[in-house]
Formats: sequence, structure tokens, C-alpha cells
Amino acid sequence: MSFTFINQLPTPDSIRQQYPVPAEFERLKAVRDREIRDVITGKSDKFLVIIGPCSADNEDSVCDYISRLAGLNDKVKDRLILIPRIYTNKPRTTGDGYKGIVHQPDPEKGEDFVKGLIAMRKMHIRAFEESGLTAADEMLYPDNWGYVSDILSYVAIGARSVEDQQHRLTVSGFDVPAGMKNPTSGDFSVMLNSVYAAQHPHSFTYRGWEVRTDGNELAHTVLRGATNKYGRNLPNYHYEDLNTLLTLYNERDLKNPACIIDSNHSNSNKQFEQQVRIVKEVMHSRRLSADIRSLVKGVMVESYLVEGCQKVGGGVYGQSITDPCLGWEASERLIYDLAELNP
Repeated sequence: MSFTFINQLPTPDSIRQQYPVPAEFERLKAVRDREIRDVITGKSDKFLVIIGPCSADNEDSVCDYISRLAGLNDKVKDRLILIPRIYTNKPRTTGDGYKGIVHQPDPEKGEDFVKGLIAMRKMHIRAFEESGLTAADEMLYPDNWGYVSDILSYVAIGARSVEDQQHRLTVSGFDVPAGMKNPTSGDFSVMLNSVYAAQHPHSFTYRGWEVRTDGNELAHTVLRGATNKYGRNLPNYHYEDLNTLLTLYNERDLKNPACIIDSNHSNSNKQFEQQVRIVKEVMHSRRLSADIRSLVKGVMVESYLVEGCQKVGGGVYGQSITDPCLGWEASERLIYDLAELNP
């Protein structure tokens, strides 16, 4: 075999026992989960804003950011639900580069998966304790779900993972909303097939067990733009794209038609400052069409304390070491604008 077995990792149960959630967490998470669920199912007119760093690389700066976000949440909570991004795994197109805190709890040091799994859970717990906000994470590795299943209120499945059978089947066992992104090709049918799979029950193998799931009726679509065969980024957040997605939803037997717009990645051509314009165009499309307003439930925004990005070891507190992000001041203005645009 070409595998070298280095270390047997602790089970999710063992890490959850070592690092339990605070006593009040379960009740408050249930409240947050219900509020977010009501948006996805159409019972609430509030708008989801999933916002935060491209990758959660540093516990202190991430928790600093989310504590500031909590202050804003108190001011806009009648119209918006702010869900902090705490993305602890970073997909890499070529496999090179920083892959997230689970791989490297210290980005300037080597890989340590035991410490990384602990760091992931501790960061989520601390962020909640200091802000009262339950968070979103990207489930790059389906096996990691058990380490944070009692913490998260939202899960994203990335463009490179959405066609993977194990991801689709694992999402069918989640009890929180899961956003299935369009693949990098931009194919809407692939994305909707993923939603269909995630919404239905399945039997499969998971972490050494034979398991059966009930299906996740909160699985939905995320538009993040596409990359064509020439490597050119193409947006898919425009009015016409949303109408097309709505038509395709109506042709399928899917529960709770819902879409989140990812304002960065291929939608912005990775021009992070364009996220503000893109989000406002999405809100304009919602005003023009009641059907689109009903379909588009929220946006994703990459944002951190300091705008732009730096290399690993750059030393700028609160600046992304992966994709560039909006800075805090621009993010704060955008959140207030979104509250005004969602009366």
C-alpha cells in the first residue's frame, strides 16, 4: 500500500467529551436553528447574511471579528440573521497551500491533525461564548461532521465537493441547512441533483458504521459563479440566472426552494471589493420579482478585520491568508445597507 498510517485520530465523541459546549448553548442554538430554518422554509422574511473570513486561521482575530459582528446583529436582528463564517477547512484547487486550521492549527508550522480537530472545536465554542452567535462552516471532509455537529447552525458544501457521493449522502443526515454550491463548471443541474440527493434518505457506510439517514429538507442551492473551459470566471447572480434557477426548481420535486448568493469567488472574479455591488444587485433583483425574493434567502460575503490578503506569516492581525476579503468598515456599512434593503 502507498498509505503510511501515522496516527489514529481521536473519535468525535472523545473530543466532544473533552471540550463540551456551555450549558446554555443547547437552548440558544435551538433558537438560532429555528430562526434560520424559518427563513429557508419561507416562514420568515428575514434575510441570511453568512459573513466572515475566507478561512478561520487565527482564533483571537476570528473571535474578535465575530464579537464585533454580534454588536451589529443586535441592531439589525429584526431584518437580518447574521451567521458568522468560521471556515476551518480550505479547499485547494491543486492541493497546495494552507488547507485550514484542521490541517495546521498554526499556519506557520507543520500539520497536526489532532491539535487541528481540537482547535476547530475550541474556536467554534469560544466564538459562541463571546458573541452568542452560532456559526457556519464548510464541510470539506464529511468525516469531520461529528466533531462539530452539536455546534453549527449552517453548513456549506463547496464547488469541488458537491458532486461527491459521500458529501451528498452525509448531508442527508444533517439537521441544519446545508448549502450545495454549483460546481466550478457552473452546471445548475449538477447542483440541483446534489440538493435532491441530500433531501432524501440513504443507507451507506460512515466512519466504520452502516448508517441510514432521514434526508435533509433544508438542503438548498448556492450560486458562486463558474469557470469556463478557458479558465475565465463567469458570474451567475444576475436576474436572468435567478429566473433560470427558479424555473429549474419548479421542474423538480424539491422541498423548500431556496438559494444563497456567494458574492465572491467566480461571481466577483475574486475582486473582493465587488462584493458590495454584487450584493446590492441581488437585493435589486429581489425587489423586481416577488418570485426571486421568495427564492433568494441570503448572501455569503468574505470579510475580515483588515481588507485584502497577505501571505502566511505576513503578521497583519485580522487579514486573510487565503482569498482577499472586505475590511471591517466596508462590511459594517454593507450590513446596515442590507437591513435597509430588506424592509
